[in-house]
Amino acid sequence: MSHPTFTVNERVLCYHGPLIYEAKVLKTETWDERNTHLGSVGAHYFVHYKGWKQTWDEWVPPQRILKFSETNIALQKKLSTAAQKTAPAAASKAAPSKEPGASTSAPGRGEGREGRARKEPRGHKRGRDEDESTRKPELKLTVPDILKMVLVDDWEAVTKNHQLVTLPRTPNVQELLQEFKEYVDALEKQPAHTEALPTIISGLQLYFDRSLGANLLYRFERVQYADIRKRYVTGPTVKVGEEKEMSAIYGSEHFMRMIVSLPTYIGGSNMDPETVSVIRDYVHELMTFMVKDRDRIFQREYETASSQYQHLSRT
Repeated sequence: MSHPTFTVNERVLCYHGPLIYEAKVLKTETWDERNTHLGSVGAHYFVHYKGWKQTWDEWVPPQRILKFSETNIALQKKLSTAAQKTAPAAASKAAPSKEPGASTSAPGRGEGREGRARKEPRGHKRGRDEDESTRKPELKLTVPDILKMVLVDDWEAVTKNHQLVTLPRTPNVQELLQEFKEYVDALEKQPAHTEALPTIISGLQLYFDRSLGANLLYRFERVQYADIRKRYVTGPTVKVGEEKEMSAIYGSEHFMRMIVSLPTYIGGSNMDPETVSVIRDYVHELMTFMVKDRDRIFQREYETASSQYQHLSRT
């Protein structure tokens, strides 16, 4: 499938998670198996999201970028509207169709600051900055001690013992999230905003697929990742339309790394407090589920990498 090409400084629309945001192409590169940063090959674009901090600038494949056109702007609005309908809590205060970081209303507290700014013109900018900072979303997660130990053991196995998670994993991330949905559906006391669960699950899966290669791997795992991409995505034996997402290959070990990175991801978005609260409650429930099934979903013994693999990982 061919994709449109983009040029430096071009105004574009870019998928980030389940939504589309305005962005700008900062530079372009063409990668092959030898110099790829994400495991994918071909043209890639380094983009800056309008209204986001530079720390969220990232390399993206052409599949995630759209031309800035009326048709694609309509798609952007359609996805935002669908997200609002699926998670009504988000619709009450946020305007997801705006670019990440765009200003949103802050009822009550914002009015007070505006009042002070009118009385004290010289302090207007300071008041506005304070208002911006109060709107910055913050996701506070309480990670169970058992899962903290899983993360520590995972780090030690890969970085110290030169071991690898056996891939493909069972259950993989897609299966894990489906099992979590069934777990929530079977709860005697249903959590609030059950209508938001499908959106949250699809968002977690999509974010995992988009962030694995860029943010969730230790350096020692990159050779394995490149091999997995070649076997299931880019290799000559992979049929068009039968490519697999990484959430169908990787499992709970890497998914847990993503969970603890969520506060950073959400901190760079424009989510309103109610939406963040819904996500927090479901992520806590997800971790409770993972603790209960930890013996089944986490690999107990990682495989020891061959000497050849260890040599490749150092080159």
